[in-house]
Amino acid sequence: MSNYHMEICIDSIESAKRAIAGGATRLEVCSALSEGGLTPSPGLCKFIKSHSKILVYAMIRIRHGNFVYTKDEVDAMLYDLLILRNIGVDGFVFGALNSDYTIDVNCCREIISAAKPLPVTFHRAFDEVKDPFQALQQIIDLGFVRILTSGQRNTALEGLNLISELIKLANDKIIIMPGSGITPENIEMIKKMSGAKEFHASAKVPVHTVRREILNEQNEIKMGSSERANLMMIASEDLIKQMINIINE
Repeated sequence: MSNYHMEICIDSIESAKRAIAGGATRLEVCSALSEGGLTPSPGLCKFIKSHSKILVYAMIRIRHGNFVYTKDEVDAMLYDLLILRNIGVDGFVFGALNSDYTIDVNCCREIISAAKPLPVTFHRAFDEVKDPFQALQQIIDLGFVRILTSGQRNTALEGLNLISELIKLANDKIIIMPGSGITPENIEMIKKMSGAKEFHASAKVPVHTVRREILNEQNEIKMGSSERANLMMIASEDLIKQMINIINE
């Protein structure tokens, strides 16, 4: 079995099917990837768990925007976590900050406690912290199993220097997983220069959906942009296979 892992973030059944067929070793299951990923529906997670043995990590994020949460929002996310845990997900993805861009230790501790013994990944809220090295130690002490990061840049390739430094400082106490903008064209460089063992990508491509036949064209209602209505971003089985082949070379 390979020592390298390819996590694919998905927000639909079709993307899940293609990611699994492409050889992904773990899914980060979300809703609304266009918003950076929000808490997925229980039905989506249950469907994946019922049809595959792949590891499923569920995002816990109640809304888009910043990662500073009220007590009411935290209570709601804890309730979501318990529902998803009962469905049988394998882990969770979460992150919370204070308004001064430090780790919200108390909030994170609540999530970690509710998730036990399931593992929790600290997501790209990490890329907003003002002191990544202090945050690294706090996240380790809290008991997270990994950090998803782009090295505080827009893409993992741009943040490669910080990612490499974090991996060295982590010293196997926590997994540092590069993510954001990872493609078959750059994953080899990211692997070699950072020393990372796990990678995160969406591998999305635009796919036109098939329009259903309707009896009365006059009754067709357009929701949102007419162009986007029949276009979905779906994980590419081929891109995932390419990246897995590259990291396993």
